[in-house]
Amino acid sequence: MTGGRPLRIDSDALRAWPLPALAPDADKEERGRILVIAGSREMPGSAVLAATAALRVGAGKLAIATPRSIATQMAFTMPEARVIALPETAAGGLDPAGVGQLAHAATAAHGVLAGPGLLDRDATCAFLQQLLPLLSQEQAVVLDALAMDCTLRLRRFARPVLLTPHAGEMAHLTGAAKDEVLADPLGAAARAAQRWNAVVAVKGPATAIAAPEGRCWLHEGGNAGLATSGSGDALAGAIAGLCARGASLEQACAWGVALHAQAGDRLARRLGAVGYLARELPLEMLAALREMEAGYPCAPAV
Repeated sequence: MTGGRPLRIDSDALRAWPLPALAPDADKEERGRILVIAGSREMPGSAVLAATAALRVGAGKLAIATPRSIATQMAFTMPEARVIALPETAAGGLDPAGVGQLAHAATAAHGVLAGPGLLDRDATCAFLQQLLPLLSQEQAVVLDALAMDCTLRLRRFARPVLLTPHAGEMAHLTGAAKDEVLADPLGAAARAAQRWNAVVAVKGPATAIAAPEGRCWLHEGGNAGLATSGSGDALAGAIAGLCARGASLEQACAWGVALHAQAGDRLARRLGAVGYLARELPLEMLAALREMEAGYPCAPAV
């Protein structure tokens, strides 16, 4: 916040807030370990989109925890990842009994993303209620999609995590009307951030980010093409990947939102305002990141 107003997220603001530098000879451990807890037999692609985006923004070492029924498929689809097969419920969610299998990978990760493509609300919430206390203060946690429903049980996090709801999800989590959230996304984010002790990003044409201490940011940009299936999974993965590299929750969110919007703009110029696919976003986010960090235009990804 500056003078009671949110800080606008644009290229100048991000250049003044550079991401943690990576040494030219940094190995994959130094670039950060990320754990993506995602996917289901109905939505295995969500895990792929999130994990791909995390690697594209520079995370070094990837593990994916996913239901046992799709683990082999996931290992072949994402050969870059260690895949941890977890027991699942009859409804296709992660069985909380599997948290113990995940403990080592979770505590070793610099960034943890949970939510994309998960099923079974009750099982997911119970799973996270057991997992979150195992994580340290230094680990960045990003909750997306169904994983955000744990706020309805926990009410307030013991230490800040990042949540990434769109207006509909925010209405569901807070009990507000969707139109109220759309009319004042910054206010909705700020109130929720303080209530939940979380960094909250309310996604939309104007994305509002609020921290529990009262700091706020606003990003305006992107295009209608970003409102496509899987787009939010790619964004969540990029944010978590930047966290794994050492960015704070707020910084990773601001950069991730901006890179996501810029990737959409790059694809719109090449392919048209709508019709591009979420799977095409991670590579364009990489090009946008290179352009932002280098300060000169990069050619479109191919």
